[in-house]
Amino acid sequence: MRRRTYLRSIALGITGFAGCTDSPGSSHRTTAKGEPGVRVETVAMNLEVPWGADFAPNGDLYFTERPGRIRRIRKNKNEIIADVTDRIANVGEGGLLGLTFHPKNENLAYTYQTYEKGGDLQNRVVRHRVSDGFERESVILDGIPAASNHDGGRLLIHDGALFVTTGDAGVGKRAQDTDSLAGKVLRLTLDGKPHPDNPFDNEVFTYGHRNPEGLAFDGGTLFSTEHGPDENDEINVLEAGKNYGWPDVTGKSENEGYTDPIATYTPTIAPGGAAFYDGPISQWSGDFFFGALVGTHLHRVRLDGENVVEQERLLVNEYGRLRTTFTGPDGHLYATTSNRDGRAEGPAPQDDRILKFKPA
Repeated sequence: MRRRTYLRSIALGITGFAGCTDSPGSSHRTTAKGEPGVRVETVAMNLEVPWGADFAPNGDLYFTERPGRIRRIRKNKNEIIADVTDRIANVGEGGLLGLTFHPKNENLAYTYQTYEKGGDLQNRVVRHRVSDGFERESVILDGIPAASNHDGGRLLIHDGALFVTTGDAGVGKRAQDTDSLAGKVLRLTLDGKPHPDNPFDNEVFTYGHRNPEGLAFDGGTLFSTEHGPDENDEINVLEAGKNYGWPDVTGKSENEGYTDPIATYTPTIAPGGAAFYDGPISQWSGDFFFGALVGTHLHRVRLDGENVVEQERLLVNEYGRLRTTFTGPDGHLYATTSNRDGRAEGPAPQDDRILKFKPA
């Protein structure tokens, strides 16, 4: 892969969409390079696998680095706020992953962590005291199966509930077991209890997932992105109690017991964190974005309700592996690269980075 070593700001080029399958009726636009009126700026560089990201109520950007650090970005300042590398198992896809802030208490935040216990890997959700250097306040959920791959790790708070994605930790049958925390999307209260509206009287919200890494709400509808095996990466619409098929099926199925994705991707592109856009770039208004790790691009999806009607690939091979997309209080879209995670063909000297998308 050949990429620019560093660009402070570039005009955004878009290439046509190819090599995928998706819902009937969607179209694949090709837009000439430089025409969309979007610029890409680098917010931070020389990072090590940035994974989870969120803005504090005061507008500061916080993010995790997978080996076990939490960083804060302020104007002209990028600093390590907490270093918990001695408590994190940075193994394969595991490590310090998702991050989100409590919506009503600015001094509390949550992270998703892989750690070692008794020689085995486990995942947990931890609540932190922000003003105390992200010291651990409590472990609100423990015992999530972990492995060197398929650890999930995304956190999202919506309407007073904490949603957590978990992978199957390399054992597919766990995803079909509603008593297991693996291969699921979980829904918790902000204190870590099973949400009272959950369908199975435990933490499980949906099941039958392989490795979901993206969550985003559009109004009251929850969308997710999910890694397939060697085919059928998915976008799903999540509804409580629904079974999304893994490992029995990938992609669409004729079995009514499984809920079909609204889009699939073959060859796989490894979709990461997801976000809906409502910022100042008018042509993106309402669109669904996610980073692609294997596909090495930013993916844009236009929806009509729950139907995919148009898709584009942006920044193809410009910045390598893109993992997490998120929006800020300024309305802009952000994305993190993941070129130092051991799977890139060759990180650029300034990798990893956080990118910001603005009107040109």
